[in-house]
Amino acid sequence: MSDRQHVEEIERVLGGSQTGRDGFVSASWRRCVEVYGMDPMRRDPAHIVTQSELRDHRQQAEWMIGAARSSLQSLFRQVAGQNYVLLLTDAKGVCVDFFGDDLFVDDLRGAGLYLGSNWSEDLAGTCGVGACIVTREPVTVHQDDHFGNAHVTLSCTAAPIFDSLGELAAVLDISLLRSPTPKRSQNLAMSLVTNAARRVEMANLMAESRRDWVLRLSDSPEFLDVDPEAAVRLDDSGRVLGYTRGARRLFPDGAVIGRRIDEVLGLTIDDLPDLMRDRPTEERIVEMRDGGALFGHAIAPQAPRTVLRGDRRGGPLAGLSGGDPAMTQLLTQAARLAPTAVPLLIAGETGTGKTKLAHAIHMASAAGGFLALDCAGLTAEALRQACAELPAGATLLLRRVEDLPPATVPVLTALLDGRSGLRAISTSCAAPGALDLPRPLFHRLAGAVLELPPLRQRQDIGWLLDRILRRRTSEDVRLSPSARAALLGRPWPGNLRELEQVLDVAIALCEGRVIDLPDLPAPVDRAAAADDSGETLEQVMEACGWNMARAARRLGVNRSTVLRRLRNAGLQPPA
Repeated sequence: MSDRQHVEEIERVLGGSQTGRDGFVSASWRRCVEVYGMDPMRRDPAHIVTQSELRDHRQQAEWMIGAARSSLQSLFRQVAGQNYVLLLTDAKGVCVDFFGDDLFVDDLRGAGLYLGSNWSEDLAGTCGVGACIVTREPVTVHQDDHFGNAHVTLSCTAAPIFDSLGELAAVLDISLLRSPTPKRSQNLAMSLVTNAARRVEMANLMAESRRDWVLRLSDSPEFLDVDPEAAVRLDDSGRVLGYTRGARRLFPDGAVIGRRIDEVLGLTIDDLPDLMRDRPTEERIVEMRDGGALFGHAIAPQAPRTVLRGDRRGGPLAGLSGGDPAMTQLLTQAARLAPTAVPLLIAGETGTGKTKLAHAIHMASAAGGFLALDCAGLTAEALRQACAELPAGATLLLRRVEDLPPATVPVLTALLDGRSGLRAISTSCAAPGALDLPRPLFHRLAGAVLELPPLRQRQDIGWLLDRILRRRTSEDVRLSPSARAALLGRPWPGNLRELEQVLDVAIALCEGRVIDLPDLPAPVDRAAAADDSGETLEQVMEACGWNMARAARRLGVNRSTVLRRLRNAGLQPPA
């Protein structure tokens, strides 16, 4: 296909025509034009991050690189001599590990099939890694499936790798510089890469589970002990602590973490010893609640389980951010403070998730009881009664502490002095310095202050959109590119609470499986929110990833106005 024909086909897809491409390819083409403003005629070189950035990406993905290295080596041996190159990228699309033939290093570097290349869709256009990150499914982007003419000679097959909490952690890609024309020629590559990704997930889960039970599951007794399809990690009460993506089918109706295994399988934690290797594989049958059956292999804890306090990865704090820098720093601090007795003050605008953060800190602390009280109208007697039965080492959550009645202040102060094991966590919509509380009480409540950023300043809104959609509906519901762009550009004065409500309305209004612009409720007080936010232009640009179109939508102006303001302020995107 010539460059001109390729561009003409993209134009037909943008016009709504079906051209025989896979649906995810057509959807990606539309995003490339409508969301990212790309031109398929441009032959942009591969985007390579700096050495400093690559070090940061590799350090953050170090645990996944370790879990994947053995599977990558095995896979590369399988395809040796066939000119394939293997890439392991992080969840942002940056290549952090690489296997390729030394004879073709220069060609691979030129094509971006090398360490440090960034294959996220908003930079590289339609490609295997980028499409895999968006769809979270295995994909093959073959030759002129690619959006940009610079990549139409490549064939890229990619599979997602999920961590034990079900979050996208990495992408495994197997690519060819040149391949046969039929897309079906990559069917074997698809089988190889999906199996390798499954084994990486299994290796990661096993590495995390030395102090817990692991139940490995297979449809076939022959592969149960050597290459099972799925696994779950269980605590000593039978609740799920982690899982491989293959186990997700056992829980079709919602979340997996924290669920009891006997909800979906006909066994309890006490039955696991019967599924160990001292019994024949054919006899290790696990009945499912829907009437089906699997074969199970139980692996006992290698050591008594202990609570890994302050462990960010895999802990209750892990699901509160999708990589936003400010949230990452805040959650790192929260993880370190969680196991201590330091009283915490969590500040932030309404709807930013202060109560969720408080609950997560309590869960990460392994403390005893938990009591939440609203401070508005809280009387001294009600406070005494509520706290009377709290066990030692409990957590007391005081919501909106700025509304605490003056008459209750001395009782709360005395309570905190008299109950040395009581850990106070307070939330406030007011700035910490503006809290009108007596200093003795303030210092008993604010041993450390955690300030949650407003949603409009966060860089992980796209991740939050996907996460909330997955939690709100079991259907395969997704956002159209125009709807996603509109949501990314809103100022969100109600923060996470408003975001959740908007998606609830959109899910209820959309008639199919795609939420489009007409399904979105109109923004509330958009102008007021934009005027009162107090954000600088630089803060808006950083929150929008220096995407001019998104910043223009958020500010309610044209892109040319944004460009003019940037020039006047002397602001430039980070290098």
